[in-house]
Amino acid sequence: MKSQCRAMVLTEPGKLKMRTFPIPEIKDDDGLLEVELAGVCGSEPGTYQGVTIRGPRPYPIILGHEIVGRVAQMGKEAKKRLGVAEGDRVVIEYAFGCGACDSCISGNYIFCEKNYAYGSMISCQDPPHLFGGYSEYVYIHPRAMVHKIGDEISPEVGVLICAVLGNGIRWLRQIGGVSIGDSVAIIGPGQQGLSGVAVAKESGANPVIVVGLSRDKSRLEMARRFGADYSIDADKENPIEVVSEITGGKMANLVMEVSGNPSGAELALSFAGKRATVVLPGIYKGKKASLNLDRAVFNEIKIYGVLSHDFRAVRPAIKMARQARYPFEELITHRFSLEEAERAIRLVAGQGGEMPLKVVLDPKML
Repeated sequence: MKSQCRAMVLTEPGKLKMRTFPIPEIKDDDGLLEVELAGVCGSEPGTYQGVTIRGPRPYPIILGHEIVGRVAQMGKEAKKRLGVAEGDRVVIEYAFGCGACDSCISGNYIFCEKNYAYGSMISCQDPPHLFGGYSEYVYIHPRAMVHKIGDEISPEVGVLICAVLGNGIRWLRQIGGVSIGDSVAIIGPGQQGLSGVAVAKESGANPVIVVGLSRDKSRLEMARRFGADYSIDADKENPIEVVSEITGGKMANLVMEVSGNPSGAELALSFAGKRATVVLPGIYKGKKASLNLDRAVFNEIKIYGVLSHDFRAVRPAIKMARQARYPFEELITHRFSLEEAERAIRLVAGQGGEMPLKVVLDPKML
């Protein structure tokens, strides 16, 4: 076991530095994870730039909340509680909560009032330091939500579980209520949209429709491999007319908007049929959308803002990943070393001249 750990630290908005931290001493109820891969979330360019939603950032911070790795050390009590041991491949949920606020007590720890979560709102200034995935090791807090996934799930698929796959299950299935025979329209064929296609299909939805632009040609083709029944290029045809034709004029029972563009939210309402549900997980970076609220009222459309995953979604996500019915590994298009974290973030932000799906950091990559 090493005595020190390298990690990329966000010291202030727009400034990442490699720092070295001592490996924390592990006691009975905590542990240490050796990181295999850390996903670069679509929210992290905003975090990197200093965007604050839940209050001021407690710099310095180790970014990274999509984490898969192997248990390096684990205390005796933690092993019993979590059912894991050294060497096990696990994933860690981004949030673990303070355990004392109203949100935590009610089981809604992703809304913890103290923002106890990996990779975003805990400073690395003081021991045990390692609260982010852009690192060789991550500290396993006594309240961390740790899930054993086993060797049959690769790191490339595992890194998606407490990310796009867990998100898709919570947003579409548990909040959106997608079920057998529902018509589903997904706006935006990115990593979350494609994962959402698989979740909708797994839930029995039919038809599943994905909408993108001409630049998304390869992604729209990929959507078919994830189970989409129809893909629409909104640059070439009127998507509202096509969805109407596909659904016999009834429009979609469930719509998810993951383009990140306010115009996508406007389109989502146009896709929604009577008493339909619209889920909005897109991060719009403060941009406003003009919504046709009369349509929402007269059709009794339910609109849900949705945030992230929790253990109720992660557990079925693990089972879904283990079944290997969908080509989730195809979502990873770019892999970088820790030293290249800034380049990875800029690529996710759309500044690299490419259109990545999932970008990951590999601490062992040189």
